[in-house]
Amino acid sequence: MKRAVTIAAALSVAASVAMAGNVVTAVKVGSLKGLKCGAKVIRKYAKFTPIAVYPQSTLHLNDKKANELNKDAKAKIVQVAALTDGKRVAIIMRWPDKSKDVFKGYKSDIYPDGFAVQFAANADKPEKLPYIGMGSDGRPVEIFLRKAYGQPVYEPNGNGDVAHQVNPHNAPYFGKDLKKFEKAVAKKGSKEYARAFVSEGFRSMSQIKDGSVKWRSDMHYVGKKGMWGGMIVKNIKDAYSKPSKNELAVAVAVWDGKELQRDGLKRLSSWIAVKLPHAKNKALEAVVNEQVKGDVANGKKQFEANCASCHNDRNFHNAPVYMAPDLSNIGGQATAAYLRESILDPNAVVVPGYNRNQHPNFAWYNVDKNGKRTSIMPPFNFLDKKTVDDIVAYLQTQKAEVAK
Repeated sequence: MKRAVTIAAALSVAASVAMAGNVVTAVKVGSLKGLKCGAKVIRKYAKFTPIAVYPQSTLHLNDKKANELNKDAKAKIVQVAALTDGKRVAIIMRWPDKSKDVFKGYKSDIYPDGFAVQFAANADKPEKLPYIGMGSDGRPVEIFLRKAYGQPVYEPNGNGDVAHQVNPHNAPYFGKDLKKFEKAVAKKGSKEYARAFVSEGFRSMSQIKDGSVKWRSDMHYVGKKGMWGGMIVKNIKDAYSKPSKNELAVAVAVWDGKELQRDGLKRLSSWIAVKLPHAKNKALEAVVNEQVKGDVANGKKQFEANCASCHNDRNFHNAPVYMAPDLSNIGGQATAAYLRESILDPNAVVVPGYNRNQHPNFAWYNVDKNGKRTSIMPPFNFLDKKTVDDIVAYLQTQKAEVAK
C-alpha cells in the first residue's frame, strides 16, 4: 500500500509540472534597446510562466562541503518571460534566493549567484534536441552566462596590456600621477561577469569573442522579496542559433552561491518552447511537454532489472558512485524523447564521466582510432515499445520536490 501511495504521489508531482507547461509566449513590444531589469515595459507586458529548475546531479564536484550542502537540494520555480521587437528577443527571469551572494576576489571560497540561458542551435527536429547541459555532438547550443559581481574584475584584455594589472603600491607613480593611474585602472575593470559560449558536447565549450553575436545582460537583486531578476537580450537569429517556425528551444539555469554552486553544480530546467509571434512549431511544444502515459510501477521494475546495476536514482542506490550518471533528477531536466533515445541509442549522446585515470574500472566510453567516442552502455533496443514507455514514464517521476 505504501508503495502505491509513493507512486501516486510521484505521478501527482509529474502531473502538476505538466499542467504548468514548458511554453513561454514572447510578447511583441516597440523596442528592446536599452532594456533593463525592472523596466516599465517588462512590468506592463511580460507574461511570466513558472518553470521548474532541478538540481544537476549527474556529476559531483571534488568538494565535500558543496556536495553536503546540495545532497538533498530541492527544485526551485523560476518565472520566465519573453519580449521581442521583431529583431531581438529578451529572455527575462525571476527566481527566489534568500541571500545575495556576489563575487569577492580576495576570497577563494566565495561563489556568486548567477544564471544562464541556453539556446538550441536548431529545433527543426525537436525529438533530437541537444543534451540539456552542454549540447551534444552534431547538436550545438549557444549559452549566455551572467554572474553577480560586487567588485571590478581585471583580466588580460588581449592587447598585451599588463601595465594596469600592477598593484598600486608597486606602480612607479606618486601623488597626482598615482591617482591618474588608479582612475585608468578603474576604467579597465569589468563590474559584471557576462560571457557567451558555443558548445557541441562535453569539453567543447568555447567562449564567443569575435563579436559575431550581439547581446547583453542585466541582473539585479530585490532584497525585500528575496529574489533575483535577470535577463538576456540577443538577436533572434545569429551565427549560432536560429528559430524554428518562429519558436526557440531554450533552457535556463540558476546558481546559488550560498550553496557553493558553480560550474556543473546548479539548478537546470528542461527545454522550453519560446513562442515568437506567428509561431507554428507545434512539434516543439509537443516534445517539451510530453508526459508519457506508461505504467510507472512496471517501469520501476524494469528499471531495477535493466538499469539499476549501473545507474542510481531516488529509489535505487546499489551501483557504485562512479559507474554511470546519477538519474535522481533526470525527469525534471530531460524530455521524454531524450530519455527514449538514451535507452535505445546511448551513442547518440556520450557523457564523459569521471577522470578515466582516477576511476579506470568505470570508464563511460571507449575511443576508437579516429577519436570517436562509443558509450559503454549497450543499446536496449531489444525492449518492446511498452516496456520502454513504462521506463520513461518512471524516469519522468525522478526529480526533486519543489521548494515551497
